This record gives sequence, C-alpha cells and structure tokens, in this order.
Amino acid sequence: MAAIAGVAVLAGTAAVCAPGVAYAAPRVTAASATDFGDCPALPDRVDPRRWRCEVHTAAPRLTLGKVAVNLAPITMTHAEGPMPDGSKGQVWGAMHSSPTAVPGGLTGTPAGDRAAVLGLAIQPEYGGRSDFYTGRFSLRFGLLGPLVPRGCTIGAGEPVDFQLKRSGPSKWVSQDPPVIEFSAYDDTFTAPAAEHCGPLTALLNRRLGLPAAEGNLLSYDASYTFKTYDQLPVRDDDKEQKGGNLSR
Repeated sequence: MAAIAGVAVLAGTAAVCAPGVAYAAPRVTAASATDFGDCPALPDRVDPRRWRCEVHTAAPRLTLGKVAVNLAPITMTHAEGPMPDGSKGQVWGAMHSSPTAVPGGLTGTPAGDRAAVLGLAIQPEYGGRSDFYTGRFSLRFGLLGPLVPRGCTIGAGEPVDFQLKRSGPSKWVSQDPPVIEFSAYDDTFTAPAAEHCGPLTALLNRRLGLPAAEGNLLSYDASYTFKTYDQLPVRDDDKEQKGGNLSR
C-alpha cells in the first residue's frame, strides 16, 4: 500500500498561512517522538536496517469552499525504504485527528455559534491514496453535528486529492531523537460536494460553498521524527512470523 505525501519532498519553513492568521503547529518533542505504535509491518524480504518508520504531526490550515479553519492537530505514520528489487517502497501506517468547530455552525451566522444544536465540525480522514515520495495524498472530511447525519462527508465518493509543495528548506531541530520541521501547501486542489448528509445535503453544500474548483488551500507547519526498523521493539506479529519461518 502506498504511503502518504512525501515528507522529504514537503520539508520547509512556515510561509503559507493566510495573512493575519497566526497559529503554532505542534512540535514533535523528545517525549512524543517515542510513540511509534502505529508503525506498519514491513514487506517481505526487505532490510529493516534500511527501512524507517516516520511519524509526523501537524496543525493544518484549511480553506475549503467558503470555510477557513485551523484544524486540530493530526498525526500520520508510514514506513519507507528500498524494496528487494531496489525500487522505492512505502507502507501506510495510520492517521489520527480530532474534530474542529466550523465558525458559524450550520447557519454561518452568530446564531450557529450560540446554539449547540446548530453546531458543525469538520474532521479530516485518510482518503486511501498517498505517496510520500511525490507529495501526493488524499483526504476525506467528515462533517459532524447534532443535526448532521452520521456518515456525512466531503469527498465520500472520491476523496480530495492533494499535491503538496514545500515552502522552503527543512530544519533539523534535534539530532537525538531526530526531529525535523517542515512546511507544505497545496492551493490547486478541487473541493468536492458533501455527500450522505440526508436532507441537509443541499443546505450544507450551499453553506460551505461546495463543490469549489478554486480558492481552496491546505497549508501546514509540521514536525516529524523517525526510527529505522532495527531500532524498534519487535512486534508480537513479527515474533509469530519469525517463529513460523523457523519452524518450517
């Protein structure tokens, strides 16, 4: 399975936020850098010393149609390294995110912020396509709220495809553990309509200005860390696999 957008390609410094908007991305620290629980199993016959698990954390700025929000922090994990034939390999691990309130709620007015029942939140979800080497990946965006049907999603049928570009050079902030800061953005993607929202589908799409072919932006400052697989604890499934191989 391909992994998410090219961390090496995306590295850079923060320069893509909307004017007048200031926010700080979460930084990978010595404490958080030890969490490699989402590292995926490696493909068969690869050298664990040449494969590394990368964990990156970011707080994206998203403009989608008429809505602009600072998303809650997201964490993404993948593995990459050379395949037995010498080609570049990647394996997706996991993505974690939380909902972010959309200002104005369902109505797009102060009433939408005051009345809890009119609340609206957006949550990014992995879209199933990713490539860390080229900077391409996809996301879906779940819409949540007391009146919003379960499964209401922007990009439910076809996810939102991003081609991330770096904003400048990466910055090493720590060698042990390795911590690298970077910044990336895409301002060329198309935002699809919301789907599976029941009787609120048309209202939500008008409210959010979807679908939107232009004027969209994903940008974020982030940090990432990594370990090679020979540095990671041996997983239970790896022990079972090795045991099985030895018994044959």
